[in-house]
Amino acid sequence: MLKTVLSVLLATGTAIASAATPAQMLETYTIEAARQTPGFQPSAQRGAQFYTKRFAVSEKMPACATCHTDDPAQAGKHVVTGKTIKPLAPRAEAARFTDPAKTEKWFGRNCGEVLGRECSAAEKADFIKFLAEGA
Repeated sequence: MLKTVLSVLLATGTAIASAATPAQMLETYTIEAARQTPGFQPSAQRGAQFYTKRFAVSEKMPACATCHTDDPAQAGKHVVTGKTIKPLAPRAEAARFTDPAKTEKWFGRNCGEVLGRECSAAEKADFIKFLAEGA
């Protein structure tokens, strides 16, 4: 997946070495999702539903909101380690979704723990749209 995102970043002219913005990350995932589903448009509403949806994979981490709280503009706490987690919403944590490699790393870990699988490009686009524009 990281290889695909990096390829999309290169194809769209975004320099990997430079910092991205949430809007650029959203565009990257939207392009990838549209390749898989022509006409795809990200939705903050679907992103919000995804954020709060309970998946049956883990009793300890059934949803994103389990660790990140119901308000993604607030700090969260990892339910297993107890470690404080900075807010997910870029308006509350300016560094969110500004590093493509870090973004993919955390999508990989969190999607695996909560969903039990990799998140799709469409899910990532909806998630970022919700956090960047609606949360």
